[in-house]
Amino acid sequence: MTFHIGAKPGEIAETVLLPGDPYRARWAAQKFLKDAVLVNEVRGMLGYTGTWKGERVTIQGSGMGMPSLSIYVNELIRDYGAQTLIRIGSAGAMQERVKLRDVVLAQTASSVGSPSRTIFREMNFAPAADFGLLSAAWTAAQGRVACHVGGIYSSDTFYDEREDLGAQLMRHGVLCVEMEAAELYTLAARYGRRALAVLTISDHLVTHEALPASEREQSFGDMVEIALEAAFS
Repeated sequence: MTFHIGAKPGEIAETVLLPGDPYRARWAAQKFLKDAVLVNEVRGMLGYTGTWKGERVTIQGSGMGMPSLSIYVNELIRDYGAQTLIRIGSAGAMQERVKLRDVVLAQTASSVGSPSRTIFREMNFAPAADFGLLSAAWTAAQGRVACHVGGIYSSDTFYDEREDLGAQLMRHGVLCVEMEAAELYTLAARYGRRALAVLTISDHLVTHEALPASEREQSFGDMVEIALEAAFS
């Protein structure tokens, strides 16, 4: 048990999927895991452990933003021995060729700042995905859903009013924006663990389209299946 995770020793699997929304964690556990058991509900941040094709998996909510995710990932790694951590979440497309319901595999994650920024000081560290996970996820996505691989932007501000920054990110080919992956990749590098972000496009910053809530579940299902297959390939 830690400050933020109430699971007992041995209740967290070495492979952890990290949706931001705790209710999405519950949905994914009920849909994809066998014999899923609630192992954490501290502060309402739900976590479940079960099996997928005989492999133990934990699906733990991480909250919104890099500071929240940093808390859970630090504790999952240091106190529970998590080895493979895959963020599953939604993102906003920043390129016209990236469409609603598409999946983005984040090869790199740029950010203005993260909880780890004070460690590097003047250094601009480049957080990147584990190549083995990235390659396996790309293979798993083929024939299932339109998939893109490249750089993303992890923002620490949801209501960002800097139009100039968004324009420069789009100009430099950034595929989409979300709020957690850069810190996940940095922590994985620090502790020598595997990490990947598998993201479903739920809205579009160029076309201003948005995926209706009623259609999100099926699209998010593709993302979870890709993450699970990648973890155990």
